[in-house]
Amino acid sequence: MQQKSSWGLLSNEYHKTHKLYDRNKTKNLIKNSTPGVVYGNGRSYGDVCLNPNGNLWETRNLNKFIKFDKDKGLLECESGILLKDINQLTIPYGWMLPVTPGTQHGTVGGSISNDIHGKNHHKFGTFGNHILDFKLLRTDGEIITCSLEKNKELFCATIGGIGLTGIIISAKIKLRKIESAFIHSESIPFHSLDEFFSLSNNSADQWEHIVSWLDCTSGGMGKGVFTRGNFTNDGNFKTPKKMQFEVPIKPPISLINSVSLNLFNKLYFARSQFGNKNKIESYEKSLYPLDNLLEWNKIYGKKGFYQYQSVVPKDKSYDATKEMLDIIKSTGEGSFLAVLKTFDKKKSYGFLSFPMEGTTLALDFPNKGTKTLNLFKKLDKVVIESGGRIYMAKDNRMSRKMFEEGYTDFQKFKKYIDSGISSSMSRRLLGF
Repeated sequence: MQQKSSWGLLSNEYHKTHKLYDRNKTKNLIKNSTPGVVYGNGRSYGDVCLNPNGNLWETRNLNKFIKFDKDKGLLECESGILLKDINQLTIPYGWMLPVTPGTQHGTVGGSISNDIHGKNHHKFGTFGNHILDFKLLRTDGEIITCSLEKNKELFCATIGGIGLTGIIISAKIKLRKIESAFIHSESIPFHSLDEFFSLSNNSADQWEHIVSWLDCTSGGMGKGVFTRGNFTNDGNFKTPKKMQFEVPIKPPISLINSVSLNLFNKLYFARSQFGNKNKIESYEKSLYPLDNLLEWNKIYGKKGFYQYQSVVPKDKSYDATKEMLDIIKSTGEGSFLAVLKTFDKKKSYGFLSFPMEGTTLALDFPNKGTKTLNLFKKLDKVVIESGGRIYMAKDNRMSRKMFEEGYTDFQKFKKYIDSGISSSMSRRLLGF
């Protein structure tokens, strides 16, 4: 038995861990250790990858490249490989993953199972949109090749399927062409939600990476910093060695409180008004700034933290976002990492994929027990009434009712669940 937690550090319970090393020799191990669930690199925030006192199949040692076509930008690799490893292999040849989240420390399998998105959804959609096929091991020992042409329904159930349809063994990915390893970005302070939505609408055609930091202590006025960026075309693929720091210990209490939060928000916004608004940075520094602070999740202390990420439809975006920000301010709570961005109408393949055309708001909150959960109930009400949903990769407490209302294809998805797989999330949201 080994203690395991997810990125939110809300629990650290014992699991029966089983390490997968050889994609050709995993059948018997899986068949003899059900029910269980896959654990990649533990970068999901909630309980999607946890199964306390049960079996956990660790895939980080399924980390081999199988084939890389440098001319066509086609990559085949095992599911436990990190996005960082792919970037380091392919970027010097002018190819990159089309979609990555705010960290490159997630695995390929986790990126498919959570159908992750990035700052360029309006251009490239989600991670699953670029998967050509994958090999899926069912717990009965059958290995199934899934694609849009072959076993399409199982393909769509697995993308965004939170690991419940089987164990992804390997995947083929279509990469995108880039002309350098550097991104030119500009940051623009905004003072209202109206300004944010205007900047988003006017930037989507010409800019690939779009995201905003939000001062959630300002309430519904929606003050923040809008950042947009594009890869440069100078042919420079030699990136400098990056500086990394590590949070050495987990403090007994959260370092994020009302004093530190207000100070940080004021300083960050002031810096955006007077600092350098145009930058050229390496892709790592631009796309994954928090990766430079290793184990940053420790700053929230021993009780851990929640990330609340919602999406609401486009026609409800302004009112719902304003109401959520007003609720947060009225409770005296705040988020150190508050991210606001829009999703395009690009359709994801997954039955349970998170994005919809609209606006997504992601907020980190220290775990203060009942006080935090009561805040989430108020935010849930706004999301539900707006026809939105919560991102399962970040979730640890969404109700079954909210899940079924938000993910309207869940009945279609349920037909493809592997009966030998069970997680804390599946028991909470699906009953098994």
